Amino acid sequence: MTDEGRLLAGRYRIGELIGRGGMSDVHVGTDTRLGRQVAVKLLKPQLATDPAFRMRFRQEAQSAARMAHPTIVRVFDAGEETVLDASGHEVQLPFIIMEYVEGRLLKDIIHDGPLDPAAAVRVIDGVLTALEYSHRAGVVHRDIKPGNIMITTTGQVKVMDFGIARAVSDSATTVAQTTAILGTAAYFSPEQAKGETVDARTDVYSTGVVLFEMLTGRPPFRGDTPVAVAYQHVSEKPVKPSVINPRVSPALDTVVMRALVKDRDGRYQSAAEFRADVDIAASGRVPVHREPDAATQLFGATPTGSLSTTELALRQLTEDETAVRTQRRPPAVWIWAGIVVVVVIVVAVMYWAFNLQPTTELPSNAHKVPDVASLTWEDASAQLQEETLVPKRVDEVNDTVAAGQVIRTDPPAAEIVETGTEVTVYVSSGAAAVTVPDTTNMTLEQAKAAISGAGLVPGVENREGSPTVPADTVLATTPAAGTSVQAGSAVDFRLSNGKVTLPDLTGQTLAAASDYLRSASLQLNPIPAPDASCPAAEGSPVVKQSLPPGDVPQGSDVTLTYCAGGSGGTGGGTNRGGSSDNGKPETPDH
Repeated sequence: MTDEGRLLAGRYRIGELIGRGGMSDVHVGTDTRLGRQVAVKLLKPQLATDPAFRMRFRQEAQSAARMAHPTIVRVFDAGEETVLDASGHEVQLPFIIMEYVEGRLLKDIIHDGPLDPAAAVRVIDGVLTALEYSHRAGVVHRDIKPGNIMITTTGQVKVMDFGIARAVSDSATTVAQTTAILGTAAYFSPEQAKGETVDARTDVYSTGVVLFEMLTGRPPFRGDTPVAVAYQHVSEKPVKPSVINPRVSPALDTVVMRALVKDRDGRYQSAAEFRADVDIAASGRVPVHREPDAATQLFGATPTGSLSTTELALRQLTEDETAVRTQRRPPAVWIWAGIVVVVVIVVAVMYWAFNLQPTTELPSNAHKVPDVASLTWEDASAQLQEETLVPKRVDEVNDTVAAGQVIRTDPPAAEIVETGTEVTVYVSSGAAAVTVPDTTNMTLEQAKAAISGAGLVPGVENREGSPTVPADTVLATTPAAGTSVQAGSAVDFRLSNGKVTLPDLTGQTLAAASDYLRSASLQLNPIPAPDASCPAAEGSPVVKQSLPPGDVPQGSDVTLTYCAGGSGGTGGGTNRGGSSDNGKPETPDH
């Protein structure tokens, strides 16, 4: 039994199968009422009879329908359709109608090899943005993996399949209590592998695994069985991504390793915190995390669902109806005396403050760090040396400050420092370099998606003739494929227009004209056509061609008319009884 062609809910026409999951199949479909293309997710028939699976499928629709964000695949509708199974019995087949997204799965992109670190950062930033939104809505994805992440043709990141999402408030639900493991072992968090309660930090760990795989081309743990992989997530420490791919920076190493900490209290506590460190690492800086001091631990925020010591004391005083005073009120004269003393002290302090004489002079050994931002290194160095400070240059990748200009200093501008203090000057080295991908023989839309996915901008489109490459297919790019350029640079396309330029062949001999049409630069099909109304001439010069000079479609037939009459003209019998240029015998003159 096939689902293709079926009409669901009297509205959604099911098309071809475009994907398979553990619980469902996904088809392209058409919303006949609104006339738009959609994706239709159908529960697998063998599971449709299981009430537990059907309930989980409905929960998927309810959870995902609450997600309305550009980085999350939208859910438009859901329901159940009565169908006949293979044995002819009626069953309820749940379905979900989702946004149809054109693009490539991240797992297919990774299959081609590790991503450039800058491209990996852009993708993981989109994933973390989606998770930040869903976690605020109280939904944990629980199955973050490259197979659930789509990169659209415009380079947009889309997170799919909140099919195993559960409300965060449902803390009693654990992976071990579901009838099947719903995630993928390669992307399990340690708590999932141990069957413990999961929360938003579970998605953080899985996202760290995805970032590791994008940077290295493989997940951090591999094994012969899912159980072996799950065991490694619990007990073994992964290597740094740079050990596998030396192009990965120490800053990204730091971010990935913190996301993959076994103890969830030691890893990033939220998607927003993870994303902030990814942005810092992308700028070339290593994120630094300090342990909270004793004062912070003592007076910091209390955990959700608990009360601080002060709150407990206030509640106790409020609820204790038997509380009584153990001390008598002090005499009124003491109270007024205290008030007078406080007023006198306040007035004295205010008088002293208002009469202070401000000074702008600095001690002889103190200097103010000048503001050298946006200056060149040479000018900034000269200004700092004038203030008897010691400049030290550090180059840093920056997408907004032009190469060669100062970004900032450390200590910062206007800070007072001593003579001879070393001032670190951060100089922009420009935007991060990326490699132009090879888009040869791609369609224009595919090429634009590849260029955008590499952090570059599609540029001018120039079309030219080609005898073999189809129209709107890339012939080459400028800069050429493999060239290293700054992120955000424009890449121009040379495209085939699907035509070749036909010259005027009249006057050429039939053989020469036919050979030219068959040449590699044209690859057209010459068709000799004798004209008996005019006398034959030596070499059979072409007197007419069926297509006028100019651009003609690839592989076109071009009829070459030549004189083949029997009277007049010199050498009129040159080709009689012989063969024409296409190898067919000509009709002899009589």
